[in-house]
Amino acid sequence: MNFGDVKTPSGLAKLNAYLAERSYIEGYTPSQSDIAVFDAVGSAPSSQYSHVLRWYNHIKSYGAEKSSFPGVKKDVSAYGITSGTAPVAADDDDDDDDIDLFGSDDEEADKAAEELRQQRLDQYAAKKSKKPGVIAKSNIILDVKPWDDETDMAEIERVVRSVQTDGLLWGTSKLVAVGYGIKKLQISCVVEDDKVAR
Repeated sequence: MNFGDVKTPSGLAKLNAYLAERSYIEGYTPSQSDIAVFDAVGSAPSSQYSHVLRWYNHIKSYGAEKSSFPGVKKDVSAYGITSGTAPVAADDDDDDDDIDLFGSDDEEADKAAEELRQQRLDQYAAKKSKKPGVIAKSNIILDVKPWDDETDMAEIERVVRSVQTDGLLWGTSKLVAVGYGIKKLQISCVVEDDKVAR
């Protein structure tokens, strides 16, 4: 079935129905078939034929490029709905709704896959539980300033180091000049947060 005379309302109606689901007369790019039908239509149709008007304005926008479209220009009667290209009708069947493309029909395979997955999760959890947890430690630097210039800083350091608890490790110490002959004690320690914080 061809479009008939595309200058008549019945021919435009057939062309409009044809272009309702297509962008071009043939294929997915403009071709000489579009030029043949474009020339047959002659002028822009009324807005009643919205699909033809859209297509007409689109082909018209190419201007001089239209002559370079691929394909062979045939008579208008050669285009339209042929027996091999019937219009696509709305599919009211719901036959394909029950098809699960990514699922498995084999329930035993599903059970085996689930058991394998659970086994791997258990192995991962067991492996992770064997790893020792990260021990959070803090490095602390204490500045101990004397009351006056006569304070014995060696005795102060001995008293500071006498503080002992599980998770506390004293590090290096040094005397740093503050001014006017006065020195402060700078001592570092490392503490395990979980043990010392309690």
